[in-house]
Amino acid sequence: MVIIKRYPNRKLYDTEAKQYITLDGIAQLIRDGQEVQIQDHATGEDLTTVTLTQIIFEQEKKQSGFLPRSVLTGLVQAGGDTLGVLRRTLASPLEMLGHVDEEIENRILNLVRHGEIAEDEAHHLLTRLVSNKAKVLPKSLAASEEAITRLLQKHGIPTREDWRQLNEQLDNLSTALEDLNASP
Repeated sequence: MVIIKRYPNRKLYDTEAKQYITLDGIAQLIRDGQEVQIQDHATGEDLTTVTLTQIIFEQEKKQSGFLPRSVLTGLVQAGGDTLGVLRRTLASPLEMLGHVDEEIENRILNLVRHGEIAEDEAHHLLTRLVSNKAKVLPKSLAASEEAITRLLQKHGIPTREDWRQLNEQLDNLSTALEDLNASP
C-alpha cells in the first residue's frame, strides 16, 4: 500500500517514491491497481476518502461535463438515497458472481485441457476473475499479471478491483453529497 502524507500546505508526499505527488498522480496510482492511503502528516488522520472525493470532483471540472448537470443536480437533491439505490443495483449482479465464477472456472480449465492456454496463464486468470477458487488450484498454474490485464482489457471484462473502485467512488460521492446536504 502506498502511503501519501498530506502536509498543512496541502501538498501531498508519496512516501514510497519519496517525492511530491499531485491528485492526478494519485488517480494514476489507483488506475494502475495500487492501493493508496492518504494521511494527515501532523495528526495521522486518514484522509483517503476525502482525497478520493476531491479527485472525482477535479476530474469533473477538467472533463467539463463528465456527468451531466441534471444528474449532479438530481444527486444533490436526492442526497444519499439515490446513491444507495445505485449501490444496491450494482450489488445485485455481484451476488450472481458465484455462478459466474463457476462458469469462468469451467471454461478456463476447458481451454487448458484443449491446450489453448497454458496452465500458468489459467491460474492467474482464475486468481483475477474468480473469487476464492484460486486457493483450490494447483500451484503449478502461474502467469504474469500483465498478460492477465491485457486479456481482461481485450475482452472488456471488469475485474474485482474495478468493481471495488466503483463502489468506493460511490461511497465517496455519497459522503460528499451528504456533506453538501448538511451544509446550511
